[in-house]
Amino acid sequence: MPNQSQHNIRHMIANHQVAVGGAPVSLFKYALYPEDEVTVTWNPIRKRERKDLPIIYEDEDIVAIDKPSGLLSVASEREKGKTAYRMVSDYVTSKDKNARIFVVHRLDEDTSGVLIFAKSFAVKEALQLHWQEIVAKRGYYAIVEGEDIPEAGRLRDYLVIDDTYTVHVTRDERKGKLAITNYRKIACKNGLSLLDVEIETGRKNQIRAQLGHLGYYVIGDDRYGEPIDPLGRLGLHAYELSFTNPLNKKSYDLKSEMPENFKRLFWKTRKQTLEEEREKKEKKEEKELDLRPLKRKEKRKPLWRKKKK
Repeated sequence: MPNQSQHNIRHMIANHQVAVGGAPVSLFKYALYPEDEVTVTWNPIRKRERKDLPIIYEDEDIVAIDKPSGLLSVASEREKGKTAYRMVSDYVTSKDKNARIFVVHRLDEDTSGVLIFAKSFAVKEALQLHWQEIVAKRGYYAIVEGEDIPEAGRLRDYLVIDDTYTVHVTRDERKGKLAITNYRKIACKNGLSLLDVEIETGRKNQIRAQLGHLGYYVIGDDRYGEPIDPLGRLGLHAYELSFTNPLNKKSYDLKSEMPENFKRLFWKTRKQTLEEEREKKEKKEEKELDLRPLKRKEKRKPLWRKKKK
């Protein structure tokens, strides 16, 4: 910003008009790293307290959250502020103004589940450089159309991305990148199947593209096929991420519960079961009341008597 004086720039930073990765900063000597995106705005970017942040785990190296569906992992062209990165950044800087976080991996906007951020550039670099070797498990729950999907399977395909950033399966090994997805069917009901999916590779939209290529589209997916949308969201949830930090050899096994609306499509919830039991009990009591023998009425003396002849 060559036309601005140092005084004006310092004022803009102090006034929260400068953001890194969509999160406002207020330090004049804020360190920048490769891939950092700096945004300057006319209006101040308000910092928010994050008391309700769904934190799964936190230590001196990482912070893991249970990302809700509909929330971007990081800033995009259309959205800078409402992201998981911004929420976690607000959270850590509220405790330490010098703290910051770094993106390690991402989840699609409509995918919920375990998402981690590093608390230092060194940890971020170490995790990303060795990601394929250090990750022991990446588990997902996926709800797809069709009950006839085989009980288990191993999908091994080559994926390519077209000009619209849509992923497709290709037979040309030279053009595509190898994607390996393993799954097993947990339940099926009303034309849907619930799958436990584990990916060996981390390609863009891997699960959605590979299952969709077989004709079993993930529900709520408006990019691959035209499946039904009974939940008003994508039927994909990252429930487990296991990995080892290569810097200190510390192992992590981070988990997120299956969303309740996923469960309701296949099983009765405890609340529904209790309500049904209560209704059955009430009906039984009403039936017993109707069948209970009526008390014999006491005989009343007649109001008149016949005269004896």
